Amino acid sequence: MNLTNIPDDAYDGTESPPDLDDLESPDSLLRSGPIRERLLDVIIGLRTPTKVSDIAERADCDTETARDYLKWFDEMGMVSRHDGRPVRYERNDAYFHWRRINHIREEYSEQEIVDALTEAVQEIKQYETEFHAETPEEVSLVEASRDRPMEAAWEALTEWETLERRAALLDAARRDQSLAGSTPGSIDA
Repeated sequence: MNLTNIPDDAYDGTESPPDLDDLESPDSLLRSGPIRERLLDVIIGLRTPTKVSDIAERADCDTETARDYLKWFDEMGMVSRHDGRPVRYERNDAYFHWRRINHIREEYSEQEIVDALTEAVQEIKQYETEFHAETPEEVSLVEASRDRPMEAAWEALTEWETLERRAALLDAARRDQSLAGSTPGSIDA
């Protein structure tokens, strides 16, 4: 079967091909939207202190506008400001961690959080038993892949790491449930 054959009725030959210059460029599609959203997208990706001019360039806006929004993001705690010449900003991971915990508290009841935490802890214990280790970092991928395909070992260790992060977030949300009127306590999972 020749995949390049076009059925006779698919194109009658009278139409001209589209003018690709008339189409919106992929770059402009990616850079469209409100400046605040573009700047937020940029700061979420910041891993190191970055100059305002570089942030403005990535968000496709002028430096003064970026500076104003970054000041606002700093006041909200979303970014950390590094004074000096030039002033630099980076994402505040603690803010985004808090947001995730707060989202869990808003979306789920205390019992749902405890149930999800219990389930995550049980799965973590299964991985600990399976790999004879307390954390995924203690496991050598090479050693783990002797009993199974490397891809399966990598997936299992990655899932274990994800469960560890999920359990930490759920536990933090559970401990801070006092905001909803309950008293935080320990979980026997």
